[in-house]
Amino acid sequence: MNIYVGNLPYSVKSQELREAFEKFGQVAAAKVIIDRRTKRSRGYGFVEMANDGDARRAIAELNGSDFKGRELRVDESQPREARQPVASEAPARSGGVFGFVKRLFG
Repeated sequence: MNIYVGNLPYSVKSQELREAFEKFGQVAAAKVIIDRRTKRSRGYGFVEMANDGDARRAIAELNGSDFKGRELRVDESQPREARQPVASEAPARSGGVFGFVKRLFG
């Protein structure tokens, strides 16, 4: 089962995340998500556990718990869905500065 872990302290590394979940069973993978531009943690990560029962127990125990001074948000990860544009959103436009000025002043 793939588990979402949110509200992580920015100092937490993937190995520390793995260790927190290994108390509940075998962890196949643990990854703290890093911002590509700043190379810093984005404050959330994912843990993959081999056994669904162990994963559900980890979610129940760790959700809302204190982890290095932060209250964790732990839940079963939901698959990404293709984002449908909202009717009120304008379609993405290009054109750089010229396009911006043209849209601004007509």
